[in-house]
Amino acid sequence: MADRSSASASKPWIRWQDWAGVVLGAYLILATMWTSTNGAAMSAMIVLGALLLIASVWSLAMPGSMTSEYSHMLLGVLLFISPWVLGYAEMMAASWTSWIVGVLAVIAGAAALPEANATHRGVAGQH
Repeated sequence: MADRSSASASKPWIRWQDWAGVVLGAYLILATMWTSTNGAAMSAMIVLGALLLIASVWSLAMPGSMTSEYSHMLLGVLLFISPWVLGYAEMMAASWTSWIVGVLAVIAGAAALPEANATHRGVAGQH
């Protein structure tokens, strides 16, 4: 039974954590349409959302890539601190969107690490 789960984890395009990253990245980009933002907030949400989406697609295509999972977590941390660093913390809707998506990105990346590590070791063991 454990062999089936590790075998399915190594298949591309199936890991739910990476699909969550795709949805979070797309949501962050689209949220600029209905969330009150300024230039810094909009830039942060679009750029970090696009990077999260790209890292998630990378993870989906290459399930053994540990770097892509760490990228999810790094982008989540950057999203979380961006309202303070970029000065849009007073814009509550944009701030909360950044904070929530940031925390969820860190959680999704951390949740995918064990599967990515197992897949990475399996791939590395075949060389």
